[in-house]
Amino acid sequence: MSPLVSVIIPTRNRPLLAARAVKSGLQQTLKEIEVIVVIDGVDEATHQELSKIDDPRFQIVQLSASLGGGGARNAGVDRSKGEWIAFLDDDDEWLPKKLEKQLAAAKASQYSCPIISCYLTARTPKGEFKYPRRFPRSEEHLSEYLLARNSFSFGEGLIQTSTIFTKKELLQQVQFKAGLAKHQDWDWLLRVNTLAGVGIEFVPEPLTIWYCWEKRPTTSTISNWKNSLTWIRNNRHLVTPRAYAAFVMIQAGAQAAYQREWQEFLPLLKEAINNGKPKAIDFWLYLAMWLVPRDTRRTIRGLFSRKKTQTIKSA
Repeated sequence: MSPLVSVIIPTRNRPLLAARAVKSGLQQTLKEIEVIVVIDGVDEATHQELSKIDDPRFQIVQLSASLGGGGARNAGVDRSKGEWIAFLDDDDEWLPKKLEKQLAAAKASQYSCPIISCYLTARTPKGEFKYPRRFPRSEEHLSEYLLARNSFSFGEGLIQTSTIFTKKELLQQVQFKAGLAKHQDWDWLLRVNTLAGVGIEFVPEPLTIWYCWEKRPTTSTISNWKNSLTWIRNNRHLVTPRAYAAFVMIQAGAQAAYQREWQEFLPLLKEAINNGKPKAIDFWLYLAMWLVPRDTRRTIRGLFSRKKTQTIKSA
């Protein structure tokens, strides 16, 4: 049976996590699928662990050299046979009905090339959170939805890679950018959103589990803020002035603050003001990034999340 959906999982040096991701893919209620793991470079441990999985719908693609997350996803798309593609990061999981519900939404979409996302559950050491906290507003520019914030809380606008479901032909037309260390999902979304017939829609249910902020190396924790600044400068034509300023202050600024590079406080602020249009909330968030340690911010966020959950349960 030819698969309707091809699941692409790029991985490297995380055999147990990758195996967990594969199993959540194979356990989908939609059975007409294939699950393709792309091992991004030489990684015998991961190959051995995944070879234990016995399912005719599962295959391993072994790359001889690392292409990065974007290049590995492209390699998986090239190997895929499904009309639709769903991406799953190796350290995330799906709920069983994720593909079934996204396929139904895609078939009912008003767009010829829809991108279907969904809510996710962010599972962190400080608590669990449901993201995004809202969907894009009518006529809201995608860059502002993804990159800017209108409140102090994280996750107002979010489309995470493990929630992306779309047509293979769209991914063949616009590939992920190989060699990009960070912001791979944003980069692809902003570029592909300029095409006719493309539109983003959401299944209003949490169908993905996103494991984040754990004590292990990830792209988010090891990337240098200068890479982020270079990325937004190169993509300035795809974002609004507000989104540009917010990204410089909240994304690049937060990374520079975490790395304690105080000498960059004013240069980054000037970059945002001179080349973008920040709002008052951006200035407050920027100060908070520099003055309040990241772990403290996350602890406060976790406390508010638990209090909100307890309030809902007691209501």
